[in-house]
Amino acid sequence: MSQKFTILFDLDGTLVDTAPDLVNAHNHVMKKFGYHSKSKNEVRSLIGKGAGTMITKSIWGTAKKDFAKLEDSKQKKEMVKEFIDFYAKNICVNSKIVDGVKIFLEWCKSNNISMAVCTNKQEHLAIDLLKKIDLYKYLEYVAGCDTFDYCKPDSRHLTNILEIIGGNIKKTILIGDSEVDSEAAQNASIPFLLVENGYTSKNKNQIKHDHVIKNFIGLEKLIGKYIND
Repeated sequence: MSQKFTILFDLDGTLVDTAPDLVNAHNHVMKKFGYHSKSKNEVRSLIGKGAGTMITKSIWGTAKKDFAKLEDSKQKKEMVKEFIDFYAKNICVNSKIVDGVKIFLEWCKSNNISMAVCTNKQEHLAIDLLKKIDLYKYLEYVAGCDTFDYCKPDSRHLTNILEIIGGNIKKTILIGDSEVDSEAAQNASIPFLLVENGYTSKNKNQIKHDHVIKNFIGLEKLIGKYIND
């Protein structure tokens, strides 16, 4: 029997403020390979499309095109590997749960709402973080960038999760913090709640959304309206 309602969550910048630990991993790699480190604010806008794209944008200012042009492919792979290895060992040092998340997830659980995470973080890293920060127990499924053959903004990243947990696309919403999440929700034709001041270089008016929230405090009232529609 499927749940009456499903909420899909992005992870970084949505459920958990992971920027401090991601910044540390980023700057560790930059320093090791002879590049300049960056501030937390500079790195925040690079988060959300995976380690490779983060490093690419940090160095060259654009995504995969320029990264692919790097002649020393060995160094390219080494930088991504170093980032993943360092981050995996320091994944929950300074990361913190976003305000109101635990109380909201408890409420969802008590109201029989199905919950899952859809992130462009590697699956094993996402699960490890969620377990260490004590949120994994609320979730029915966690899908990372490597869980399927596609990831956000591809709608199949969302719809595959729904198929696995028995969700109904017409009774599902996505909560995220960036244009990647917004595009995924649009592609899947589901409502999108935007967490303000997320990991993006765009402002909220540049990201299509149905509602904007600052955090999860008091979100129960808004979700209740979706459930009762």
